[in-house]
Amino acid sequence: MPSRLRRSAARVAAGLLLVVPAVGCTSSSGQESNSGAIDRPAPTVPDVGSAGVGDPLFPSLGNGGYHVEHYGLTFDWVPDGNRLAATAVLTAKSTQRLTAFNLDLHGLDVQAVTVDGGPARYTRKGDELTVTPAVEIADGRAFTTTVVYDGVPDTIVDPDGSHEGWMTTHDGAVALGEPAGGPGWFPGNHTPADKAAYDITVTVPDGLVAVSNGRLVEKTAAPEGRTAFHWRADEPMASYLAMLAIGHFDVSEGTIAGVPSYIAVDPRVASPETEAVPEILGNMIPWASDRFGPYPFGATGAVVVDMPDLEYSLETQTRPFFDGSPGGETVIHEMAHEWFGDLVTPKTWQDMWLNEGFATYAEWLWAEDHGGPTAAEAAAQTYAESPAEGQGMWAFPPADPGSPENVSRAPMYQRGALALQKVRAAVGDEVFFTVLRTWLSEHRYGTVTTADFTALCTRLSGQDLGPTVFEPWLFEDGKPDW
Repeated sequence: MPSRLRRSAARVAAGLLLVVPAVGCTSSSGQESNSGAIDRPAPTVPDVGSAGVGDPLFPSLGNGGYHVEHYGLTFDWVPDGNRLAATAVLTAKSTQRLTAFNLDLHGLDVQAVTVDGGPARYTRKGDELTVTPAVEIADGRAFTTTVVYDGVPDTIVDPDGSHEGWMTTHDGAVALGEPAGGPGWFPGNHTPADKAAYDITVTVPDGLVAVSNGRLVEKTAAPEGRTAFHWRADEPMASYLAMLAIGHFDVSEGTIAGVPSYIAVDPRVASPETEAVPEILGNMIPWASDRFGPYPFGATGAVVVDMPDLEYSLETQTRPFFDGSPGGETVIHEMAHEWFGDLVTPKTWQDMWLNEGFATYAEWLWAEDHGGPTAAEAAAQTYAESPAEGQGMWAFPPADPGSPENVSRAPMYQRGALALQKVRAAVGDEVFFTVLRTWLSEHRYGTVTTADFTALCTRLSGQDLGPTVFEPWLFEDGKPDW
């Protein structure tokens, strides 16, 4: 997760935290309403999609009443003034009758909205874009919403000083989404519970490269000395895993472990560590496929950008993002998220330990299988060197973080990994690794909760692990006895 705690192993140890940006900024024009000037519908009206899905940590993110199946995002970026002109085409299916529905969008200026090709009225209030189609949408019907917008996109600054959303670099820009940055560059249903396929086309001045998720479908010349890059992510993806990087990159295309690969490296951070990334991926993908199940996506790679002040890496789907030359441990962690977090995604932000605890444990497993300490030894050392009760990784239980500023703190990583080691010790290796593979196969491309995981462990082990493992290590305050 963002600077916040990790994305790099060093940040985990530091115990830094993520605080969500305040939701409720005005549009870049400062206007509360637009095109038709209707009042924002009350969320209690039964035929209006809700503004927010009630996420325990971020209740205003996401929207009710529909599921997005595909995003078609088109961006035209001009470096001079950091100007963005964009069109978002959302193909969705309603889950109720809709006379109006909401999209999450931070800043930027909406120029027009259509639903199924017809003009729709819309209003802006804070980060909510409320759309009222000319004809109501029946329950269970597919519909297409097009939003044309432009302006200068914002960098979202969290209270802890970390950044996400749209950020300029020394020669381009980067757009990242975890946890609340996605609305800063495209309108959508920004909850991890709603996964979709993506087509992302970015037009930039000649000489710059635009990198996004999935595979590069087409690179074409555009008018006025510009180039368009069309990226496609076929497999379902949570919006916080979408990314975009624009800059002067050294690009390496090919195949790694049988998977099409695209690696983009800022020349300013070229180093032996960045040169080792293809080899690490070539070793890690077969290893993780054997341990956890087949690599789940049709592309792989990495983006390495010179952003030393950002202080985090991120598991953006198919193409992890690194803010500088990455160490091998960081690459292993972010690639483990391709299975734990990207393939199988927490339904709400409260269950982020299902991402970070599993990826941290994957680091321990990698070391165990490559001549380092066993996972049991790593867990024991982590516990022995941990701070006192109530501090660091013992500040709160990982399955009950309590508030948004805790979403990326140490308990999600280290204490979550300790819980997994306790499961392994209780059920034995055969059952434990069956649990991991079954977890990924049964929930492939889906969303999950902690209750799903504890139920699976009980079902496959035949043991009630609640009193001895899950309650003390995941749910209860304090530092359990080792």
